[in-house]
Amino acid sequence: MKTAVYSLRRRLLGWLLISTAVIGVIALMDTYREAVKTANVVSDRVLAGSALAIAERVVVAEDGSLQVDIPYVALEMLTSAAQDRVFYRVDGPPGQFITGYKTLPSLAGGVGQATAFADEVFRGEPIRVAALRRSASTGVNSVPFVVTVAETTIARRQLAQTILLRSALRLSLMIVGAAMIVWVAVSFSLRPLYRLGDAIAERSPDDLHPIRERVPTEVQGLVDTVNSFMVRLQSALDALRHFTGNASHQLRTPLAIIRTQLALAQRAATIEETRAAALKADEAVANAERILAQLLLMAKIDVAGKEEARGSERIELVGLARAITADHVPAAGEAGIDLGFAGEGEDFIRAEPLLVGELLKNLIGNALLYAGRGSEVTVRVERRDEAVALEVEDNGPGIKPEQHRSVLQRFRRGGDEAPGTGLGLPIVEEIATLYGGTMRLEEGDGGRGLKVVVAFPPA
Repeated sequence: MKTAVYSLRRRLLGWLLISTAVIGVIALMDTYREAVKTANVVSDRVLAGSALAIAERVVVAEDGSLQVDIPYVALEMLTSAAQDRVFYRVDGPPGQFITGYKTLPSLAGGVGQATAFADEVFRGEPIRVAALRRSASTGVNSVPFVVTVAETTIARRQLAQTILLRSALRLSLMIVGAAMIVWVAVSFSLRPLYRLGDAIAERSPDDLHPIRERVPTEVQGLVDTVNSFMVRLQSALDALRHFTGNASHQLRTPLAIIRTQLALAQRAATIEETRAAALKADEAVANAERILAQLLLMAKIDVAGKEEARGSERIELVGLARAITADHVPAAGEAGIDLGFAGEGEDFIRAEPLLVGELLKNLIGNALLYAGRGSEVTVRVERRDEAVALEVEDNGPGIKPEQHRSVLQRFRRGGDEAPGTGLGLPIVEEIATLYGGTMRLEEGDGGRGLKVVVAFPPA
């Protein structure tokens, strides 16, 4: 299944354009509302001025009626746009029409000296109406009247549309400019990623050294993860090389013995000779199986040691050690060795149970292999000095003190004729170190035998 590939540059640009377009639409809606409001404010002032100019020309005749001399200059102020039309009317006391367009909607007028404004429809067209209430004095009393002036709204709409279109044009230019800037900025910002890709592509398959290319902070986490992966991969490859090298070296002798014994069995003249050769071949197979198991365990520790440590859990060491010791009692009886356990209560450590079990199996196996018939082997768990100590002690021939350091190296044994693979104690030390523990070799009680002490921090 092919993984879909997308362009980071196009995705960023798309998000910018979409978000800017949404914000732009909202901004244009607000701009249009403000444009309409501004056009109304400007035009209403002219409309109010015209109503005031007409109101000042209203006088009281000798018969007490109202007369008005319409100053057409006041109406000409409203005809700034040729397509707009102007209407007016003057009303005297309630119910008395004086002059103008009689069907023009009339408002109640403003309060005091204020002018009232409203949107109406006249002759099928939307109009803006201004009404001004005033009084004409006769010297004795005053006669109220209302001046109403209206105009169509074509010029107002055109002004609002012009403001909206210019705002939309400026916003479009801003979006295009921002898109170009983002395109260039992203291209420059992605250059370190291109250099990183080239640096990785130019490497040979065997080069697993950490990447040293300078990258942005946002990508540094990815580079650190890749470097960590390459370190783990290098460790795994090294462990594989060690395993294959060690396996080929250590298994060569058992395989040679097996082939030799099979050849002897083929040429044997009697059934007893055949059985003897088969028995020696079987012992060589068992030895090869033991060597392979030790090598696989060592490879597991080398490859997955840190992961095992991160996956550790709280385990009770006394019960675990008692159970593993009991499993080895039959083998100890066959070898003529007295295997016992000493430990009470509960002592907890934090580790992986399987690896700690392998640690103890190696210690008991070594003791049974080297102690000799008639000896005693004691497995002991006790709490001492803020640590949980696991001990395996025997009273066999032991290891010379000057060899204590060398036997902790892989494939080094206590002597040239000593049995085993030379991996038991190194495995024990690596598992102990993996979980924050320590291992040391001491002489047994009375200066006889060997005591292996593994100390774990308590959980």
